[in-house]
Amino acid sequence: MPATLFDLTDKVIAITGATGTLTGSAAGYLASQGARVAYLGRSQAKLDAALAGVLSKHPSAQVLGLVADVADRAALEAARDAILAKWGRIDVLINGAGGNQPGATITPDKTFADLDFAAFHEVMNLNFHGTVLPTLAFLPALLAAAPGASVVNFSSASSTRAISRVVGYSAAKAAVDNFTRWLAADLGRRTQGGVRVNSLVPGFFIGEQNRRLLTQEDGSLTERGQAICRQTSFGRFGEADELHGAIHFLVTEASRFVTGTTVVVDGGFCIDSGV
Repeated sequence: MPATLFDLTDKVIAITGATGTLTGSAAGYLASQGARVAYLGRSQAKLDAALAGVLSKHPSAQVLGLVADVADRAALEAARDAILAKWGRIDVLINGAGGNQPGATITPDKTFADLDFAAFHEVMNLNFHGTVLPTLAFLPALLAAAPGASVVNFSSASSTRAISRVVGYSAAKAAVDNFTRWLAADLGRRTQGGVRVNSLVPGFFIGEQNRRLLTQEDGSLTERGQAICRQTSFGRFGEADELHGAIHFLVTEASRFVTGTTVVVDGGFCIDSGV
């Protein structure tokens, strides 16, 4: 397969939630491969740190940090316009913003009757609405960049199977999967493949949000961490850079006939029966 199919040189990529563990790693990787990467996040301080980090390793990287909350359409549209003003187009949107709330989980000492519905609503807003709204804001630019434009939505291993505790997060990511398929079909017809939409399913990776849930202070695994590793064929958690290849594939011409699909990077978690 020709190397040009995987060429990222000067491709303009916007990433929401780009200061997160997985999205930040992906953003830095894409920038290191020649893409022009716009980091979107809620904290200017975290954006500054993320940009400083990638530039310290890759001084010639083309990166831009923009404050934008995925729940704020005006801020998203302003970010879109700033990217267009700087680089003239937007080829890819990666919807990576997401997270969970304690109240939207069911801990072992609680039942579903104890669910904090306000927290559940916040988790739905962040993960699902926070995927739909950026897509709405960036769609005009993506249509203008077609053919070759694409959207990549971050999903979760909890979107298709019941995983204890994470009721709100699971529901939100299941909605992301359905939205991905719907929009892929709609845009596929309307643009004759000019704009593709896919989702990425990371398995279990340790980040700041789940570190205390999965590991002890001494670095050993908690009971839940052990259970996850037993369920994962590879017997371990993923490393952030193990998502890079799948993302690279989804945002380049190498996947130009791929839309509405889910790429799973989970070390075998979702296919292992545990028996």
